[in-house]
Amino acid sequence: MRKEMTVAERLLWSILRDRRFSEYKFRRQVPVGRFIADFMCYSARLIVEADGGQHAESAYDESRTLWLEAQDFRVLRFWNSQILTQRRTVLDTLHAALADPSPRSALPSRPLPQGEREESRAP
Repeated sequence: MRKEMTVAERLLWSILRDRRFSEYKFRRQVPVGRFIADFMCYSARLIVEADGGQHAESAYDESRTLWLEAQDFRVLRFWNSQILTQRRTVLDTLHAALADPSPRSALPSRPLPQGEREESRAP
């Protein structure tokens, strides 16, 4: 568990905290089993992760996501660069996840590749 948030995490937290985002209660740095979720909305069973470059192609993150999904959580991952430069896309994805309470929604659990633009993302 880190005390210092990245710039992207601070930006996302400023949007999610205090029920500012669609009146949903998000918490940050939440223990879930042996893992720590960056942000969690427990009522929606939604975990939001802000990933830096060290998470690219991470087998650890993949197994972590599978375990969290087995606990009936949905996991959304965004690259830090997405959060900073494609805020609207990130927020739209979060809105869609919160609007669809199904545990296996069609939303991706992996972030876009770092070089990929939001227009190339499938609907």
